[in-house]
This record gives sequence, C-alpha cells and structure tokens, in this order.
Amino acid sequence: MVKEKFNVAVVGATGAVGQAMISMLESRDFPTDELRLLASKRSVGKKVMYKGKELEIQEANENAFAGIDIALFSAGGSVSKALAPAAVKSGAIVVDNTSAFRMDENVPLIVPEVNIERAKDHQGIIANPNCSTIQMVVALKPIFDKWGIKRIVVSTYQAVSGSGVEAVKELQAQAQAVLDGKTDFPKEILPVGSLPKHYQIAFNAIPQIDVFEDNGFTKEEMKMVNETQKIFEDSSIEVTPTAVRIGIVNGHSEAIYVETKEAFDMKDVVASLSNFEGLQVVDNIQEQEYPLATDVDGKLDVYVGRIRKDLYNEKGINMWVVADNLLKGAAWNAVQIAEYLTKTKEVWK
Repeated sequence: MVKEKFNVAVVGATGAVGQAMISMLESRDFPTDELRLLASKRSVGKKVMYKGKELEIQEANENAFAGIDIALFSAGGSVSKALAPAAVKSGAIVVDNTSAFRMDENVPLIVPEVNIERAKDHQGIIANPNCSTIQMVVALKPIFDKWGIKRIVVSTYQAVSGSGVEAVKELQAQAQAVLDGKTDFPKEILPVGSLPKHYQIAFNAIPQIDVFEDNGFTKEEMKMVNETQKIFEDSSIEVTPTAVRIGIVNGHSEAIYVETKEAFDMKDVVASLSNFEGLQVVDNIQEQEYPLATDVDGKLDVYVGRIRKDLYNEKGINMWVVADNLLKGAAWNAVQIAEYLTKTKEVWK
C-alpha cells in the first residue's frame, strides 16, 4: 500500500504543536485526501482553515479514526495512551509526539535524519523524541557515525513555547508587567503547573523543566539520556544534561560538549557537520556569526555554531546548537516521518 492520497488525523489540533502540524501539512502540500482535526470536547465546532477550506474540530475519542491512514498525536501522554491503540486498531499508523511510548521497546523512536529506516519496525505506533533530544542527535549524528561518542554534557536553554500556549501568554504578561515597573503579577505555570511553587520566567532562567526524579535530575533531563541512547542504539553513551527554561517565546538552544571514541581532525568535523542533511553550520567568529533562537524561528533545520576543540581533552568538541522547538523539535519531525510513510510501502503491514 502506497496510495496517492491519505486520510490524516491530527489529535490535539488546537494546541501549539497541533497547529504547527496543520501548517506543516499545508506548506508541504502533504497528499491528504481528508484531514480530520481532533481535540477535546470543549474545542468541538471550532473552525480551522486548511488549503482554503474551513474544517471543523471534532471530538477525539475511540471512534474518531475510522478510515484514517496516518494519525499525528500531540495532545498529551494520557490522551495518546488512551486513543493511540484505538487508532491503530482502526488501521492507522500513529506518529506520537508525547512521551507515552518513546521508551517502549516495541516502538521505534525516530529522527528522520538519524534513523528513519527504523520506522519500518513499527507495530502501529512511531514515537517522536523530546524536542531537546531531537536537535541534539541531529547535530551529533555525523560525529557518532565517524568517530563514535563516549560522553555528552549538555546544557539546554529552552523556550517557553515548549510548555504550551498558556505559558507563552504568561511570559508575555509578566514581561509587560516588569517593563511597566510592577512587582506583583501572576506566576502560575512554570516550572511545572501542577507543583505548589512557581517562578517568574520573564527576564529569568529557571533550572527546572518537569519534575525531579530520585537521582536529582528532572524528567526532561532523563528523557535526553534515555532517548539519546535508544536512538543511537548505544546504551554505553554517557549523557549528563541540565535543562533550563529561559524567558523567550520560541527556539531551543543547547551548549554541547561531546567526547568521541576515536581521534579526529577539526576540519573533518566541521566538514561532516556542514554536509549533513538537515543541519546548517553558522560559524564565523570573525564576523560574530553563530545561530540564534531569533534566527531559527520558523526554520526546519537544526543550526550549529561555535564549533571548537576542547582545551583539555584531545577527543572533546564543544558546540552551540539551536532549533525551532515547535517545528524540528515537534511538528516538522512528525510530518517528516509521515512523509516517509507515504513513500515507503514496507511500512504498511
């Protein structure tokens, strides 16, 4: 089965990532016969424009997937766990953007530039990695392939859009309040909405994304550890992350130190990064050129700069990696996977 057109469902169509998915499907002229937009009951009846037509939001439930070929999920892990099996049972291949199935040994965890062939191993569900993991493994894949990777130390500087639309609204409201000279304003969402203590994010950095685990790392940080090892199929890679939320709207940045297994020449490293699909090198320190979150907003690729050999370790490389977290970190990665499904008969079982 490789059809000319496909029936596609977007679950979580009113959320930030869901909206980005819809935009990506349209801008890529995805071969849709029907696009079915699904969300919670409170969103039913809302209208969304797609390819010049007005589409109505329908309720996401177990009966919503009849006739669907590809279902893109981005409505939270609990929704994916509840409804993804129903979508598969109806005959759809699910591309899930939540953490619900990422570490399931029967679910391939896919970044197209890195391991798209693994998508053929699916049993109905394919997982999208975490946004911070995606951009890191794209930048590290050419290094992994040529010299191997022993250790990664990464600090992330993650935009508020990764926490959803309401968090962005709070950032904007706080920023305006601060600029107006106010000191008393709502702090209700970050670092984690369900926790009792919240902090100002405007003009600030919060060294916590998601809840803490017993080892002192957050769930966000442990996602980067476990997902990187799964994607590279190498559990020996040592990953030490620190995930930080900063007061910008969109675009995640990462400072990465990677220690290789084999010796390298820095010219070869830069050449390998420059020639890798989906990766753009912006690294001209003489002209103060390097990737910025403001520059990658709306871009599909991962950007890397400040590439330099470590001062003390002959096998150490430092770099700065930036990407649009709503696109490459979520919606575009999922649509890339979906495009692969439309062209590859082996995935239809």
